[in-house]
Amino acid sequence: MLKQPLSRHIRFASLALIAGAGLTAGAAQAQDKGNVHLAYVEWSSEVASTNVVRAVLEQAGYEVEMTSLSAAAMWQSLATGDADAIVAAWLPTTHADYLERVGDDVEDLGVNLDGTKLGLVVPAYTDVDSIAELNDNAETFNNEIIGIDPGAGLMGLTEEVVETYDLDLNLRSGSGATMTASLANAIQNEEDVVVTGWTPHWKFARWDLKYLEDPENVYGGAEQIHTVVRQGLEEDMPEAYAILDAFEWTPEQMGEVMLMNQEDDADPYENAKQWVEDNQDVVEEWLSAAE
Repeated sequence: MLKQPLSRHIRFASLALIAGAGLTAGAAQAQDKGNVHLAYVEWSSEVASTNVVRAVLEQAGYEVEMTSLSAAAMWQSLATGDADAIVAAWLPTTHADYLERVGDDVEDLGVNLDGTKLGLVVPAYTDVDSIAELNDNAETFNNEIIGIDPGAGLMGLTEEVVETYDLDLNLRSGSGATMTASLANAIQNEEDVVVTGWTPHWKFARWDLKYLEDPENVYGGAEQIHTVVRQGLEEDMPEAYAILDAFEWTPEQMGEVMLMNQEDDADPYENAKQWVEDNQDVVEEWLSAAE
């Protein structure tokens, strides 16, 4: 099992003292289940899902830590055992290279969300309908494609798109937040813009958008989001492993949480706890796997 840092031992010791001072035996037993470390990428979909899983594991009695990383660092942390699990693996295309590199050190528990899509996205009012038409309209898009963080698999695929279609547009890296900000600004001014996009994402609920056709099929077909854990988690924390293995929801359910997270002063963790409280019938199906 992973060695815990000294600060964590001190924290557990403090909890034990509190238990001796009057904490109920049931609560103390719940705390004794240990700590689960979840890694994720700072995409709105993964912020939603990882916080929901955190809330569910906490309901089951675990302490949970979350760490936001680049996609490459997220997979590496899982392979080295610094993280216990991710619910943010986009397969079989986006994260294929990462899985190939660390496959012997992780365990793929399968799909937690079906019905994803990747591609280039424009406002619905844009006259362009295909990636193949971008060069003829490059100036309309300010000769650029607005991307996300440079380490994302989606950016690697988009680089392939630029090469395959011999595009004269520059792929500009940034983050999910800067991408949606550029999209919002363009739509507010009724201007054309092309961004890297994926489904599920809250932007499709907020604005009328469309994917550009990809006749060369560089982005591939629909993808799925998988749960992947470090080797040895099942032996170390079998109940947490069972809950993670059972976790599965729909794009519509994820969309509910993502929209909650777009409200002013939204707290993704508090929103996740609220969604878990409001959907106990779904949550109980995940928790019952550990019984």
